[in-house]
Amino acid sequence: MTAAPLEVTDLSAGYGPTRVLEGVSFSVAAGSRLAVLGRNGMGKTTLFATIAGQTKRYGGTIRLGDKELGNMESASRARSGLGYVPQARCIFPSLTVEENLFVGLKDRDRSAIEEAYDMFPRLKERRKNLGSQLSGGEQQMLSTARTILGKPTVLLLDEPLEGLAPVICEELMAAFSKLAAAGDMTILLVEQRIQSALDFADHAIILERGRVAWSGAPADLSGQQDVVEKLLGVGGLH
Repeated sequence: MTAAPLEVTDLSAGYGPTRVLEGVSFSVAAGSRLAVLGRNGMGKTTLFATIAGQTKRYGGTIRLGDKELGNMESASRARSGLGYVPQARCIFPSLTVEENLFVGLKDRDRSAIEEAYDMFPRLKERRKNLGSQLSGGEQQMLSTARTILGKPTVLLLDEPLEGLAPVICEELMAAFSKLAAAGDMTILLVEQRIQSALDFADHAIILERGRVAWSGAPADLSGQQDVVEKLLGVGGLH
């Protein structure tokens, strides 16, 4: 598996007649990490859902490596190397942890499941538990691990830390950093824990009313208090 670049150009999308994104453009180099920031309702989740093929695209292009995703169905995008961990932890509650992970293996050997257990030892401890018996943090680990087992070249993580205890957040971010360090996956992260996202990423964009209102290196944002207050609605970064 080799990380792939992602390029979004002049993207407009939404739901039915409602446009949420308008003229969004950005690129992410192969193996790098992008933080997608913005206040609630500014289009972050819609952006990821659109890249994954789950909204109506009105215009613009999405390229994953040398492939134009265009009007591909979601399943075809996944086969092309796109991994998507949505905000809603989409696990199978009536299946065990191990059975959930087997779904993510696709055509890989079943022994590859150990990769998930190495990343999230908690899952190995609970491998016989049903999905419905897991805590919110464990469900997030399971959703993430199942997607990663498919060996995506570009991974979208939509608010993976939402509503989780600090210790679980630390475990998840450590796992994401380990993935990033391996260099074989391009990672895009939407996260309301702004500092965690900036510490993780090597580039960031801020969405404002469905458009890219700011783009730059995370270190640059710390010195732009007016941007932080206006576009993120917080008093400061540290």
